[in-house]
Amino acid sequence: MPQQKLSQNSKIYSEDFMHIYCIKFKAIRIVLLVLLVVILLSVNIGGYTYASVYFNSAMRKVPVYYVATDKKQVAISFDAAWGADKTEKIIEICNEYNVKATFFLVGMWVKKYPEMVKKIYQNGFEIGTHSNTHPDMTKLSASDQKLELSTSINLIKDITGKDVKIFRPPYGAYNDALITTAQSLGLTTIQWDVDSLDWKGISAMEINKRVLNGVRNGSIILCHNNSDHILDALPIMLDRLIKRGYSITPVGELLIKGDYVIDGNGMQSAKI
Repeated sequence: MPQQKLSQNSKIYSEDFMHIYCIKFKAIRIVLLVLLVVILLSVNIGGYTYASVYFNSAMRKVPVYYVATDKKQVAISFDAAWGADKTEKIIEICNEYNVKATFFLVGMWVKKYPEMVKKIYQNGFEIGTHSNTHPDMTKLSASDQKLELSTSINLIKDITGKDVKIFRPPYGAYNDALITTAQSLGLTTIQWDVDSLDWKGISAMEINKRVLNGVRNGSIILCHNNSDHILDALPIMLDRLIKRGYSITPVGELLIKGDYVIDGNGMQSAKI
């Protein structure tokens, strides 16, 4: 009987030991996984032109949504895909406030309004590509993505004589393949962290409420060149931002030059 009890105690001890061992092993695995993530996030990927972040055991490339800066500096951008009726007035308003912005132009828009493209460029505004035909580019093959971008780039360059350096995906839709394709063409992929929602037809007051409540140092503001109330909203927006002490620049002037990283929220910051 004592021998049987000893055997049972040994079995219990063995099971307890295995339970503790399994818990410790799991804890070690978690620590090692965290360390692996930290290492991967600090790896130099393409000279930090694009950073990758950890999502559910997968590395994913992320565009620039906003920029980490201590300066009170923001960028205003206008996407142009359909219509040009208000573009010249947008240029005039910006010039009145001594502000330069970025226009992301779709290739078919460039073909339809070449004189307006020339006017945008001659007034010192930055021009980026917004694709050639405004498709959801995540649904295209890599070769078709490249065709969309290269076609629009060439259309812009034929008018301005200047290389295109930035790209905004239509609908804000992107994936690794698209960012990689853009990178191969020397393009930095740009999103936004402040959405005016002007394309929804909301009032100038609502547009400005969204922008002024959401803006911060390094923000990239999204507007559209032909939205219903942009001409009413823009002077108020520029006036309020300037009175708050912000300098307003094109996107390219806001971006960090040289080595940088992008975190999971799309914040671009200088490599430390």
